[in-house]
Amino acid sequence: MALASLGVNKLRSALTMIGITIGVFSVISVMTAVGALQSSIENGISFLGSNIFQFAKYPANVSASGDVKKKYQNRRDISYREALHYYKLMEGGAREICLKCFGYEVKGQAVYNGVKTTPSLLIVGTNRSFLTANAYTLGYGRNLNDEDVDLARRVLVVGKIVEKRLFPHESPIGKVIRLSGHTYTIVGVLAEKGTAFGQSQDDVCMMPITRFFEDYGSAKRTVNIATQAFSADTYNRTFDKAVGAMRTARGLRANQENDFEIYSNDSLKSAFVSVAGVVRIGAFVISFIALVAAGIGIMNIMLVSVTERTKEIGVRKSIGARSRDILRQFLTEAVFISEAGGILGIVLGVIFGDLLAVWLQAEIIFPFGWTIVGLLVCSAIGIGFGLYPAYRAASLDPIEALRYE
Repeated sequence: MALASLGVNKLRSALTMIGITIGVFSVISVMTAVGALQSSIENGISFLGSNIFQFAKYPANVSASGDVKKKYQNRRDISYREALHYYKLMEGGAREICLKCFGYEVKGQAVYNGVKTTPSLLIVGTNRSFLTANAYTLGYGRNLNDEDVDLARRVLVVGKIVEKRLFPHESPIGKVIRLSGHTYTIVGVLAEKGTAFGQSQDDVCMMPITRFFEDYGSAKRTVNIATQAFSADTYNRTFDKAVGAMRTARGLRANQENDFEIYSNDSLKSAFVSVAGVVRIGAFVISFIALVAAGIGIMNIMLVSVTERTKEIGVRKSIGARSRDILRQFLTEAVFISEAGGILGIVLGVIFGDLLAVWLQAEIIFPFGWTIVGLLVCSAIGIGFGLYPAYRAASLDPIEALRYE
């Protein structure tokens, strides 16, 4: 009977339902997209290897602004001399120590026999520990070695993108290419790593850090230092020793605070999780406001329905319908409108959220938890905002109702 009553005014019921759909759609789509991104982050953020921490001038996970941004910009760069000092202090105390400097501002374009890559290659000056520190695997050829760094050799280890573009039918090992105006010999090719956060990790070109400074300059450049402990058991001991060595290399006194950042995979994951939590709360608050507005719409339409069906209620009561039957029917109508809108919002929200995840090259998920929460909230809104109109309908006097014009 409740469904039949709603069917009499299909357009009005549909318009009322859309309000719920919009509210649920907004929260489910955001939660789906954030959940997919978080899953991708937690599974793929290991751009640092295991048991590794890193020292850098800037935080890796904070987009700073205002005074906070000035604090980082005004810091001294971590110079190559300081990085070497740290390296010597930590020799024998860590499994791997990777010194790396990124040429973000360099137009990284490789050329071979007239064929060019896109000008978006990431040029890195580093040492043999880059693969371990950044979770790369050597596909074939050889890695950089200590001699390459000591002699500033013109050698490169390149990512898969360079191989696929310039050498689709031959091995690049031993070939000489031109990279951003300089010539280098390729000695190794990295195994394919894929993307992270929508960005390719296979567009990298590694060269000895000394050659990087000679070809692209060392002024206004900061060196990042990644250190790997021998095991998880020695991680904390290695970390404490490394902080002391870094402070010594930077020439800090005992009463001075660290003028460098320290981060690891776990700290980056925690930061992203906290940001995702804030986004979730914000989305839920905004969507809850939309759902409350939709609930008010349900109450309004149900009150109109009570007025329109006053005589019908009087007839039903006069032939034996009890007040609780009337109450149950009107509550069922309100809950049905709310749940129907909620289900439609969930379906559209999951589709939109996963499409956004695909666009960002993140993992596709289905937010079971938030779907259940959405359905429960819709039921609560249907009952909460439908209760008063249902009570009004149930409490009508049958005689007065029959006299209503």
